[in-house]
Amino acid sequence: MKPFTDEDVEIYIQSKVEPRHYLVSKTVEEVQKIIQQLTTEISYKATRFQAISNSGIHNENIKVLAPSQFLITVPLRGLTGYRECQVRHWRYYTVHGAKLLSSVRDPEELHQWLEVEQFSKSLQQWHETDVNIEGDLVPAKVLVVFRELVEKSIISCNLSSKVTVLESFSSVVRVAVETSESQVEVELVPTVEIPTCWPGKARWPRCLKRWPSQEKVQCIKSLGFDLLARSNYHWQLCFARAERMLMEGLDEDGGCRMKCFRVMRQMKEDVWCAGNKPIITAYHLQTVLFWTCEKYPRTKDWRCFREAFLRLVQKLHKCVSQHFLKHYFVKNTNLLKYANTSDLDVVASKLAVFLENPVFCLD
Repeated sequence: MKPFTDEDVEIYIQSKVEPRHYLVSKTVEEVQKIIQQLTTEISYKATRFQAISNSGIHNENIKVLAPSQFLITVPLRGLTGYRECQVRHWRYYTVHGAKLLSSVRDPEELHQWLEVEQFSKSLQQWHETDVNIEGDLVPAKVLVVFRELVEKSIISCNLSSKVTVLESFSSVVRVAVETSESQVEVELVPTVEIPTCWPGKARWPRCLKRWPSQEKVQCIKSLGFDLLARSNYHWQLCFARAERMLMEGLDEDGGCRMKCFRVMRQMKEDVWCAGNKPIITAYHLQTVLFWTCEKYPRTKDWRCFREAFLRLVQKLHKCVSQHFLKHYFVKNTNLLKYANTSDLDVVASKLAVFLENPVFCLD
């Protein structure tokens, strides 16, 4: 078969990419409405948790990992004036508050401890033992409180026919949401928003890089970061606002970066890594895009769709083959560290087949 032409690309966008955008927009709208109702009830029951906003498909709280897999951050109230902790403490407790003889392991690079004293202002509820151990805000305890509120609020909002809490081996809170088109799995994540500073762990940008511009870098770093409750002891650093800002105005120079990303995402969902809970998500593809934009900062590198797209797929193939994809802001973090290597190898082989014969699937 012949490699793809410009006409093939346009046909693929019209027949696959645009219908997907419409479908996902509709699903986001429905899920957002339900989760807003749920979190409004949770906020009414416990003021520490804030309702998500209802701001359309570009809602800052909603991350679409795949068409049927969302991550929604639920902001926490009453923690302001954050400052980084300089002193290293050893912790000798379990998540239930029992004493340990040896200390809890240090957080990985993308995670950190969080002490209530790191905030200049904090509600009294954050000092209570239901979420606090020895001055630490413990994600596992926050998630236990949150899960209970989710379960009660589903009942009090009469949402039992639309929302079901899923069983989980860890403390994370996942729900299944019924929409008019399909069922969507949503991870609800209590989140400390820190819009006032940039974390020391994110040593970015790296020296002598031409992308993004210095003006954009300053703007991005002024947006701060978030801390997500997704594990037992440690809070996960998240740069959703920074990533959104990087995606905005990506092609101000008339390039085709966004077009490449959308087509790659569609091919990933159709051919390379389909399914409801794919091992490679839109977030991984976005990270691949950022690294490629940084390596190829010039306008002329993004004029020819064919060359730019294949370059992007080659980068994805390399990362998946090596089971290694660096986080864009915290470079010592491998986003594929805990992924099943056999599943990654299957994706890598499909990418290799495409690169040998780059044609689009229009079935």
